[in-house]
Amino acid sequence: MQLTALPRVRARLLRLARPYYGWVLIGALSFTELTSWGVLYYSFTVFITPMQRDLDWSRGTLSGAFSLALVISGLAGLATGRWLDTHGPRLLMTAGSCAAAALVLCWAGTRSLPLFYLTWAAIGVAMAAVLYDPAFWVVAAWFARGRARALTLLTFVAGFASVVYIPLAELLVQRQGWRGALMTLALILALATVPPHALLLRRRPEDHGLYPDGATEPPALGEREGLPLTTALREPAFWWLTAAFFLQALGGAAIFVHLVPYLIDRGFGAAFAASAAGAIGILALPGRLIFTPLGERLPRGSITALLFCLQALGLALLLAVPGFAGVAAFIALFGASFGAITPARAALVADFYGARHYGAIAAVVGLFVVAGRGIAPVAAGIAHDRLGAYTAAFWVMSALSLVAAFAVLCAERAARQR
Repeated sequence: MQLTALPRVRARLLRLARPYYGWVLIGALSFTELTSWGVLYYSFTVFITPMQRDLDWSRGTLSGAFSLALVISGLAGLATGRWLDTHGPRLLMTAGSCAAAALVLCWAGTRSLPLFYLTWAAIGVAMAAVLYDPAFWVVAAWFARGRARALTLLTFVAGFASVVYIPLAELLVQRQGWRGALMTLALILALATVPPHALLLRRRPEDHGLYPDGATEPPALGEREGLPLTTALREPAFWWLTAAFFLQALGGAAIFVHLVPYLIDRGFGAAFAASAAGAIGILALPGRLIFTPLGERLPRGSITALLFCLQALGLALLLAVPGFAGVAAFIALFGASFGAITPARAALVADFYGARHYGAIAAVVGLFVVAGRGIAPVAAGIAHDRLGAYTAAFWVMSALSLVAAFAVLCAERAARQR
């Protein structure tokens, strides 16, 4: 009996001696998400004004392509979520990174509106393969008790995306023009994301003789299996949760497309506007460090509702308080809340439904989220084109954030009853 136990004891000692590979994955994905979000999402706001000036396309037209990409990314997420549950992230994220870099080059060369929209439709598919949802699948698969810490580290590093890439994109536009800036960003995207995805990503810890969190014993079966998508779709908690994050996306997503033009319209310089947009990312970092771990100690739904209320208040102050003071108050409140909202969504889905079917369930929630992200920028752009200002659109966004807070509290109550 003692001899047969030796190999098991030695295996446990080896696991304890080596760093848990899940943390290697989180470290790699933290930096690939930083670049993917920075280039494919946050930098777009910098290119609206120079593209409008060069191509004579309206802001509604330009933001419409970005919205199309977000909607398509949500639809594609239904397929990528099931792929992740079956095959893992390695091939998906590697191919997505290669495609994303090539498509940014196509964006740099576009001169016709149909080509511009076609390029952004394809970028939407690449977004589904490389942005947060596949990375959060890795967190759900490799961590259970350490999930909050893993989400905090991943989103903390990736939270520098707007801080780094909005000012960088603005600097590149000033020195190279918007087309040259996009070529440089495409190169950065390829070099920073393709090798880590291809060389480091793995499927589930069990496939490599490991257990979640680096544990020496397997978790309880129910803890890993969770609930399937068909069961989740029949639950009120799922639809309250989905509605909450859809409304939150409607209430906040347009900011990252239209904040720079909005501040320029109010008389601020382009460099200040880009820096202010990037500063949201700086304030997002303490938000993630505080609110994400806090969800392990207090009801996560209640913490999420607080985040939605802070987002609403930040938007109201941006509109109501003139000058630098209003901008600073908005950056502080909106940044701190926005920074913790995305990891809160990932944690709530994993808490409600477990890890085994996380990809499929999170993809359905994500479909509604990206629909909100897609509708909001183009709606705000059209509102500006027709009304000559963003004021009405931003007030509506603030109100929607408050409704989202109510919805997430209902989701938490329904989950507790279940």
